[in-house]
Order: sequence, then C-alpha cells, then structure tokens
Amino acid sequence: MLSPVKNFIKDLRNKREHKPVLGGLEIFKYIGPGLLVTVGFIDPGNWASNIAAGSEYGYVLLWMVTLSTLMLIILQHNVAHLGIATGLCLSEAATLYTPKYVSRFILSLAVLASISTSLAEVLGAAIALEMLFHVPLKIGAVLVVVIVGVLLYTNSYRRIEKYIIGFVSIIGLSFIYEMFVADVNWGQAASGWITPGIPEGSIVIIMSVLGAVVMPHNLFLHSEIIQSRQWNLQDEKVIKKQLDYEFFDTFFSMLIGWAINSAMIILAAATFFKSGIPVSELPQAKSLLEPLLGSYASVIFAVALLFAGFASSITSGMAGGSILSGMFGEPYDIKDNHSRLGVGISLVAALIIILFITNPFQGLIISQMILSIQLPFTIFLQIYLTSSKKVMGKYSNKIYTKITLLVIGAVIAYLNVLLFVSFF
Repeated sequence: MLSPVKNFIKDLRNKREHKPVLGGLEIFKYIGPGLLVTVGFIDPGNWASNIAAGSEYGYVLLWMVTLSTLMLIILQHNVAHLGIATGLCLSEAATLYTPKYVSRFILSLAVLASISTSLAEVLGAAIALEMLFHVPLKIGAVLVVVIVGVLLYTNSYRRIEKYIIGFVSIIGLSFIYEMFVADVNWGQAASGWITPGIPEGSIVIIMSVLGAVVMPHNLFLHSEIIQSRQWNLQDEKVIKKQLDYEFFDTFFSMLIGWAINSAMIILAAATFFKSGIPVSELPQAKSLLEPLLGSYASVIFAVALLFAGFASSITSGMAGGSILSGMFGEPYDIKDNHSRLGVGISLVAALIIILFITNPFQGLIISQMILSIQLPFTIFLQIYLTSSKKVMGKYSNKIYTKITLLVIGAVIAYLNVLLFVSFF
C-alpha cells in the first residue's frame, strides 16, 4: 500500500527524470481530484449525521467513520483507475459496456442520489446563511442554487478545484480550532475508532454516516475528473506513473476527510453528549456551542458549514452533469446540453424538495440514508466494469482486489438489510 507513496516521493526527488519545475504547486496538479471528491463527504449531510451520532451515542460510532473511510479509499482508488486506464467515467463506461436497461436503471438511480446529495448540500448552506445573517431558509436555498449554478456554468475544472482546496482548508482549520477548545476524552475516542458496536436504535444513524462518507455520486465524480485529464492517451510509462500519483492523491485526500468527519463526532460527543443535550437541528447546535465553547466557536461552526455547503453543492452539481451526460455516451462538458441539464436537474430538483421540507435536520439525515440504499447498485456496477478485461485491458482488477470490492459491497448490502428490518 505504501509503495505508490514511496514512488511518488522518489519521482519528485529524481532530477534525472524530472526537471526542477516540480514544487509545491506541481503537487497540487495531482492532488486536485481527490480533494474535490473529499469535500463531497464533509458536506452538511455529514454534519447532521455526525452530530447526531456524537450527540446521541458519544464516541461509540466513530468506528463507522473509520470503516467507511477504508471502504472509500479502496472504492475511489479503483474507480479512478477506470478513468485513467480507459478515458471513460463510470457513467460512460456503464453506457458502453452494459445492456441499456441495466445502465439506464442504475444511472437513473444515481441521478436520484445526486439530487439527494444536492438537497443536503444546498439545505446546509441555506441553514448557515440563516444562522449567520438571518436569511429565511427557503430564500437562502434559492440564493445558494443561483450562486452555485453561476460557478458551475461559467468556470473550468481547474478554477473550481482551487476554490474547493481553499474551502476544505477552511473547514479543516475550523474543526481543529473547535477540537482545541473542547474537553475531549481521547481514550474513549481511540476505543470508538476501532471497536465496532451497534447500540439499540442506532442503525438509521449508522447508515446515514455510511451514506454520508461513501457517497455514490462521488464515485461517478472521481472517475469523471480523473479521466478529463486524458492520461489514457499517454504512453504506458506515463499511465503507470499517474496511477501511482492517483493513489497518493486518494489516500491523502480521504485521510483528511476521515479526520474532519471524526472531529465532528468527537466534538458532538465532547459537548452535547457529555452535557446530556440532544441535538435535533443544526441551528440548535450553534446556539448550544455558545455557552459550552464560547461565541467564537459557534461563529466558526456556522462559517465552516457555509463553506462546506457551497463547496459540496458544486461537486454534487458536477456529479449530476457527469452522470446524465454519461447516459448519452458523452463526457462531462458544461457547454454540452446534457451536462447542463444534469447539473440543472440535480440542483433545481433539490431546491424544489427543500421548499416543501418541514424538518431540515431530519431531511439531512434521511438524504444521507437514501445514499446508502443506492450505494450497492453503484458498487456492483463498478466491480463489474473494473474487473472486465474488455473494459480495462491489462489494468483490470486482480483477484484479491475483486474479492475485497465484493466484500465491501456485501457489507454495505448487509447493513441495508439491517436498515430495512429496523422499520418493521
């Protein structure tokens, strides 16, 4: 697992193979796609799921963040290989290499998942606007969709990636600050990270945490972003090098996501759970943080939520465009009608639903749970495509990779069965 990282570092230092232009900025050329995907699983939906997990169960459900992140690294690494080796995103590959009725069914579910994701992202940003500036929730949601739409319809990948890297940095710094001022029981946190447990009544929260971390639209988005660089058109040596860079990008970026998601649960456990205060809405979380951690902490909480909402709304909109354009065998291109339509469907449909939501916090939880229900369809589609020599050639999955992916798919399917049973 560490060899690609070592190769990456070695390549940076090997002046015989690289000219001295490889500096800090050059590294960002390779870690951009991963960070763009990372912001998708530190979105407002995660905030709601993680705060609910920490406030209701303390540190006990931290293991789900660890397990979900490990799954995510493997899945994102695998789907990125699809993009690099074939020059196709997951949606395009499904359209080309599976029967039409199969691809249309799964990709239609993926569009719904993108809408569910956008719902959480837009709603979270609107909640932040209400918290900070007292903008009514529904008006705030309209503003968010308009601003995100302008960003998506007018900017290139590279420019958006820079915004996302900045947003992720602000969110990370915000939670680092929160962690320093909270009274954390690190012993219980360490135990929670590695000790699986399913407390009574927690399966809905567990599935929402899973859906908030391992998000279907991110699998489509990662393959789209990575293939847009057209590394598959290079020679074999270049492709191999990019595969190694991609591992570093994915591992580094997902590790950041794991740390931030963990910090959310830890913060909720150290404040709300410790004080015996249940949290039922994000604005409540802000008001409760003021007496517990001070007014600066609550403001930082709201600002970070705002950035998370805007950044993740951009990625969910891009995912919607990528999925729909792929259904017509086309790559994502914001100048193309199918891509534009996909972006619009993802954002506008989410906005329409928000206008009828009566419980925003519960809406965030349910939206993430819906993602976990759709997830097995995307995973098994991905396994089929990346294991096919017809699709991937010599880069198709080795047997141990295929088994690992199948185990991940089986675990997620099993958790979905538990979720279904819990309703009866």
